[in-house]
Amino acid sequence: MADKTGPGGTGETGRGKQHEAAIRDDELERRRRELEASLATRRPDRLEGKDAKPVTGYGQALKLSSEFIAGVVVGAAIGWIIDRLAGTSPWGLIVFLPLGFGAGVLNVMRSAGVVAEFGQGDKSRSGRDDSK
Repeated sequence: MADKTGPGGTGETGRGKQHEAAIRDDELERRRRELEASLATRRPDRLEGKDAKPVTGYGQALKLSSEFIAGVVVGAAIGWIIDRLAGTSPWGLIVFLPLGFGAGVLNVMRSAGVVAEFGQGDKSRSGRDDSK
């Protein structure tokens, strides 16, 4: 009977090593596709398509600053209206201006991706369950 040992007498033929390498490559490719699919489901806010332009630094700054300013202005407006209607000047403004500030900061943090959207607080960014 012929000895089917490969180079170096390891007991593996050259074809067996190629077959194992092909299996490892197929497994690696399968795992890469699963990872891409998993990442795509976790980032639905990402724009799809090749014609989508990335957000510039100025655009992001304008968006975040306008969200902050809107929160402060709405809080101040609500406080001013309550003061006018109820005659409680300046207490409505004193109460609602800080509330508007807090809402503006929260909106900026949500837009920047630092804080999860409402109703998704249980899910961590890495997908792990850290409560265990």
